[in-house]
Amino acid sequence: MATISLRKANTRLPPEVNRVLYVRNLPFNISSEEMYDIFGKYGAIRQIRVGTSKDTRGTAFVVYEDIYDAKTAVDHLSGFNVANRYLIVLYYQQAKMSKKFDHKKKEEEITKLQEKYGLSKDK
Repeated sequence: MATISLRKANTRLPPEVNRVLYVRNLPFNISSEEMYDIFGKYGAIRQIRVGTSKDTRGTAFVVYEDIYDAKTAVDHLSGFNVANRYLIVLYYQQAKMSKKFDHKKKEEEITKLQEKYGLSKDK
């Protein structure tokens, strides 16, 4: 019902709102079916990707068909308790994600160069 009222009012959404959600603090043993049960209540889902590697466990990406469904899911599921863990549901922002990755990569590159040329960070 809330999504219908949003569409009829022709409300302007903030720029960070998009169809792709980034979910953190998930239980490590959560299945895709459980994710569809939780997030499917708020609209049609195009795709769910649950992290399985050591670095990505406890995270997932949820892609909705409609941007208003994604907004409703964020509004209702942020702080939702799943297996005694409170979900953190954010809009996926590619620029922020790639900046974190680039920053780590640059730090590693600088460390390698410092080791190569015998420089230390203490100077």
